[in-house]
Amino acid sequence: MTPEEILAEEAAGRPRAGFAALAAALLTILGVVLTTVGQPSASKFDDKIVTVVDAMGRTASGQPIPPGRISAFAVEVGKHPAVPILGAILYGLGSLAIFFALAYLFRATRARRPGMPQIALILVAVGSVGFGVGRAVAEVARYLGAHSFVNAVDKTNSAATDALSPTATLVGQLIWETSALALGFGIAIISLNAMRVGLLTRFMGVLGVIVGVAVAPILPIDQQGIIRVFWLAALGMLFLGRLPSGTPKAWATGEAEPWPSQQQLREQRAAMRADGDADGEDERESPRERGRGAPAAPPPKAPSPRRPDPAAPGAEHSASKKKKRKRRS
Repeated sequence: MTPEEILAEEAAGRPRAGFAALAAALLTILGVVLTTVGQPSASKFDDKIVTVVDAMGRTASGQPIPPGRISAFAVEVGKHPAVPILGAILYGLGSLAIFFALAYLFRATRARRPGMPQIALILVAVGSVGFGVGRAVAEVARYLGAHSFVNAVDKTNSAATDALSPTATLVGQLIWETSALALGFGIAIISLNAMRVGLLTRFMGVLGVIVGVAVAPILPIDQQGIIRVFWLAALGMLFLGRLPSGTPKAWATGEAEPWPSQQQLREQRAAMRADGDADGEDERESPRERGRGAPAAPPPKAPSPRRPDPAAPGAEHSASKKKKRKRRS
């Protein structure tokens, strides 16, 4: 494809990709907020803790074991499950929207770097679907289990743990964590190659690699997805041409515009300093040194002879000359 065809194709899909990235960021942050607000703090039920010693003592004395902290937490969540369920669904939809933004960036990168592996797009496709669906299924099943526990007869911690961890939650969590690994590697590969061809700035490219590592269960530094939300929002602004720092040159030329390395930047700065020193030396040169055609200054005039000072020593006065003529006569 020619650069003109590449630019025309990218212009047609840019609005959809930009809004998909912004939607992914917005839905993810809304899902996190609603899930957090819909769940009480675990520290709220610290007074409900039943230790092993207490449980053994009550069992030995024939007394029933009271509901513990896990049981109280499950009851509290099960009374109002709608808000966290909505948050889980929105988070899953935001994860699905990641694919459309990353697929557009992948195609733009591969148009400028044909050797980019197709596996990156496959990882993003499988990862975004599995990550979104797996987490939504796991979270929704957990909250529905808590809702069913509210009216259960057995209110022990063991029964509460079973209600919060149904089979669907375990299956969804397995799909979620496996897909997170695929999605993280896909984001990192696409971000790195997009930075190399000049579609992403160095900051955006490095941040994309960090997002990929954070999504994968390798380095848990962004469990709530805050860094991912910031990167997706910036990516959407870049696609729509609204990024404050401007759009990289590769988006306008349709060709790869690699960023200069640190060695090349040092050489450019050294060359600029050398040019500045040469310009300063030229300004200090005389017109005759800068070129033969420059007008030369006129030669100085010879000084006119001065009249003798009468008061100067050795000079004779006019009256003494007249006296000498009279004597001779």
